[in-house]
Amino acid sequence: PCVHMSKMVCQRSILLTVFTCLVLGGKSETGDMVSTHCSNVCSDTKCKKLLPGQYWCEEPRISVETQSAINCSGSTRTVAVPCYPVKGSECNGCRFNGTEIGFYHDVSCYYVTGRYDFGITLCLSVFLGFLGIDRFYLGYPAIGLLKLSTFGFFLLGSLIDIVLIAAQVVGPSDGSDYYIPYYGPRMVHLTENAETYYKPID
Repeated sequence: PCVHMSKMVCQRSILLTVFTCLVLGGKSETGDMVSTHCSNVCSDTKCKKLLPGQYWCEEPRISVETQSAINCSGSTRTVAVPCYPVKGSECNGCRFNGTEIGFYHDVSCYYVTGRYDFGITLCLSVFLGFLGIDRFYLGYPAIGLLKLSTFGFFLLGSLIDIVLIAAQVVGPSDGSDYYIPYYGPRMVHLTENAETYYKPID
C-alpha cells in the first residue's frame, strides 16, 4: 500500500503527484499520479506552507481489525492524509476549488499488528506474571525464563511489570503498539513540536 506522498508538481495544467509506495519486501517504487487539473496561475507558494484555516485535512481511515489508522508506518508512526486548500487558494502553480487535493500531511498514529491485546497482556501480568507468562506473550523469552525461575524476581519484578504494562511503558518486542479499541484506555505520551501551541499567560 502507498504510505507516503512526496511532492506535487504542475505540468501543462495537470497537477501530478510524485509518490513513493512501500510494497511487500520493504522495496519502494516511485511514480506519477494525476491528481487534479490546474489553471495557469503564476504562484510559487507551496501548498504545505499554507496557514491554518487556508486548508483542511481528512481524518485517517481507521481499520476495524486493528482499531488504528490504515497504512500507519511502523518506523515513523505517521500516516499521510490528504489536505484540501480552500476555494480560491493558489499554491503549487494552481488555483484550487476546495475539493482538490493540494498536498498530503503526515499525522501521528499507532502502529498495531493486532497480535498483542492490551487487556490480555495486563491480565496475564496480574495473574500469571510471577511465572513470566506476560513476558513470553510479549516476545521476551529471556526475561520470561528469569521470572519463571525466580518466582517473578521474588514477586517484586512481577509487581513492577504490572505497573509498567498498565502504564504501557513496556510494549510488544516487535516495536508495535498494543491492540486497544479506538476509544479505549490508551496512554498518550505528550510531546511537543513546531505545531505545539502554548496558551498565553494572562
